Amino acid sequence: MRSRATGESGDRPNRVRLRVLRRPLVVWVLMAILAVLNGGFRETVLVSRFGHRVAHLLSTALLVAVILLVAYGFFRSTSTDYRPKELVAVGVCWTVLTVGFEFLVGYVEGTPVSVTLGQYDVFAGQVWIVVPVTLLVAPMLFGHVLRRR
Repeated sequence: MRSRATGESGDRPNRVRLRVLRRPLVVWVLMAILAVLNGGFRETVLVSRFGHRVAHLLSTALLVAVILLVAYGFFRSTSTDYRPKELVAVGVCWTVLTVGFEFLVGYVEGTPVSVTLGQYDVFAGQVWIVVPVTLLVAPMLFGHVLRRR
């Protein structure tokens, strides 16, 4: 006999099921690889054609589009019915992993933390903040919208 508190699978409906976070971690690795390739494309193609500022803007827009496409594809193809809290957890994980990865790469390259933090300064005209915000909201957007279909 199943309990009302735990549902059919024995999971409590108000808790995040850690096992459903595994596949989104693999998706994040794919997005991280695509982000590195995007950075390479920016430095080898876009900067020489458009200069640093425009290349940064174009590269950021391209990366946001890639993140949205990958997230859409994942949530459209998954058979997992993610709960709202799990979608938030996926977004937070993707965001924390990305920001952590960025600071780790900066550390390894010897980039001062102040320079890495400066990439988030929208008042200085930086647009990079759009990337972690996209990572945060994409799971909630696509997980919620596609679940309703």
